[in-house]
Amino acid sequence: MTFPLTPFMRAAALALGLAASGAAMAQTAICYNCPPEWADWGSQIKAIKAKTGITVPPDNKNSGQSLAQMTAEKASPVADVTYLGVTFAIQAHKDGLVSAYQPPAAWKDIPDGLKDPAGHWFTIHSGTLGFMVNVDALKGKPVPQSWADLLKPDYKGLIGYLDPASAFVGYVGAVAANQARGGTLENFGPGIDYFKALQKNEPIVPKQTSYARVLSGEIAILLDYDFNAYRAKYKDQANVQFVIPAEGTLAVPYVMSLVAGAPHAAEGKKVLDFVLSDEGQALWANAYLRPVRASAMPKEVQARFLPASEYARAKTVDYGRMAAVQKAFSDRYLAEVK
Repeated sequence: MTFPLTPFMRAAALALGLAASGAAMAQTAICYNCPPEWADWGSQIKAIKAKTGITVPPDNKNSGQSLAQMTAEKASPVADVTYLGVTFAIQAHKDGLVSAYQPPAAWKDIPDGLKDPAGHWFTIHSGTLGFMVNVDALKGKPVPQSWADLLKPDYKGLIGYLDPASAFVGYVGAVAANQARGGTLENFGPGIDYFKALQKNEPIVPKQTSYARVLSGEIAILLDYDFNAYRAKYKDQANVQFVIPAEGTLAVPYVMSLVAGAPHAAEGKKVLDFVLSDEGQALWANAYLRPVRASAMPKEVQARFLPASEYARAKTVDYGRMAAVQKAFSDRYLAEVK
């Protein structure tokens, strides 16, 4: 036997439905720039869901696109957390787009130079820029060993780098090349000249991560990080080599922040707690990123990296200054190279 729903019963059912919907929404945290193909964010997102019950939808923005989106949404934020190259995070803090948060269990383990003192951003892992080379795609040509090598006609049509005016890894590549060619953060002339010369080799310049395009052989040589190259070699069993160029390169941190006015701030904080937890840091390490908590790096993973003597050519810079000059570089690159 069925009974007709009274107005009271309908209202109660609706309230329960809305409550259930709200509960479901509350278990979502929106992250800008968490692409599953990059830095093994795919595994991290799965682990966050399994451990905390919070769904983090994949997001394929780069750092520049994330900053632009957060700026556009400042009055009514959509994202809860964001993952950025450090210079973009410094700018996001300057623009009032991120909030201070210090994950309680791990804050003391993050070295002072790798976090904003108040917690507006903090490093979760770092990488070293170099050449990610699909050896098979070179079709017998030698693996390039230097920035100078990439200018040789032999590599025409084989080189790729992410847009330096939009993607953090692209900007890191530009700074690394500039420093290696004798430039400084006050003088980008050598880097601009280098990219002008590189245009003769008709490089591919995408805006988003191009990991799959290297594995397929579409891009034979990509300016990218060690962690992507090691992942390709050891996890995807590709014939990929990582090269730290002879003239030197750059090591940089990647950071996360709580978005100012985050609609799901509590869930966002749990995501930030997890990526710095023992489990989260171990996941980064097993994806060949250097976790900010050094104790999380297993010895067997470290053994697969190039020797320390090679990494001695990877330098750090003043990241605050690197952030301050980024727009001027981008404007000049767009005007003179692109």
